[in-house]
Amino acid sequence: MKIGITCYPTYGGSGVVATELGIELAARGHEVHFISYAIPIRLTGASERIFFHEVEVTTYPLFDHPPYTLALATKMGEVAEQASLDLLHVHFAIPHSVSALLARMMAAPRRLPFITTLHGTDITLVGSDRSYLPITRFSIEQSDGVTAISNYLRDRTLKEFEIKRPIDVIPNFVNCDLYKKSDDAAARARWAPGGEPILMHLSNFRPVKRLTDVVEIFALVREKIPAKLVLIGDGPDRGAAEYIVRKKRLTKDVMFLGKQDRVHEKLGVADLFLLPSDEESFGLAALEAMACEVPVVATNVGGLPEVVTHGVDGYLFEPRDVHIAAKYALEILTRPDRGRMMGEMARTNARRRYCSNDIIPMYEAYYQKILNSAGSTARA
Repeated sequence: MKIGITCYPTYGGSGVVATELGIELAARGHEVHFISYAIPIRLTGASERIFFHEVEVTTYPLFDHPPYTLALATKMGEVAEQASLDLLHVHFAIPHSVSALLARMMAAPRRLPFITTLHGTDITLVGSDRSYLPITRFSIEQSDGVTAISNYLRDRTLKEFEIKRPIDVIPNFVNCDLYKKSDDAAARARWAPGGEPILMHLSNFRPVKRLTDVVEIFALVREKIPAKLVLIGDGPDRGAAEYIVRKKRLTKDVMFLGKQDRVHEKLGVADLFLLPSDEESFGLAALEAMACEVPVVATNVGGLPEVVTHGVDGYLFEPRDVHIAAKYALEILTRPDRGRMMGEMARTNARRRYCSNDIIPMYEAYYQKILNSAGSTARA
């Protein structure tokens, strides 16, 4: 198949999943065309079956904001015609599904089907804004296929938007051959020269991720045992987190790595992963850590209970309760046997439910289903 993929190319879950999906599809022999305003952050390396098409938006004095939605729709239509795309797959409803709808209309009389994958923020924050709700609902209902990354997100979308069409759940995934425990002694020595346990967090540092809570939890752990904290990512809350680190005199124990490629090499060194978010529709970073045999302490919100099993491969706590989170962290870190057992179970559960080898065929089958349906509609 020839597939056009559009996503936000930034350091967030939807862009990561879309990029990894394209890479996996290309490895399975499909031709993948990424259409966005920048190269997705994890689209590294070269493949003869992966192409990138930049959406260029011209700025005119007439416009207060560049008309990206229209430029994207135009580029989608151009790529679809030039590359003979079979379908478009857009990640994040707004504005990508609207652009895909316009591209499909411009392609008439040819039927250019498009699939919308809902990732969370497009529904929980952007889509539920009164000004965006009608167009979000319309673009979802006009999509040829709609998927959600968790049962939680599907159910919330159907309820809040009163969607009358089916939404299929195809969960996020991880390459289990790539994400695995690391024996990188050099990294451990660099971050924890005294053999201290390493806590880790990976996100885009937006307020919803509660980066400041990560630091607060670590500070409570640090009061009881020597430890190190490694923070991967960047974003608006970095300054606030750095302030708390300085205030609590933890500068020597906390490392800000910024945005990183090949995060599997870092995650595989951790002893514990923290994800204290106010909201998570799935929790991809938690899954990536679990695949690396790292137990997770995360909030009991959204789709995270579908990923982390409390008391088995990690612990779940209520948002902003940093004291109970620190208690769970210490339970893991002060009992090596407990941490090792939970890490092994984390890897086992990740492999059983969320490996790319099992999830990518689900997307392929879904694509074929949509293509067959579009063909029937065109003939009718």
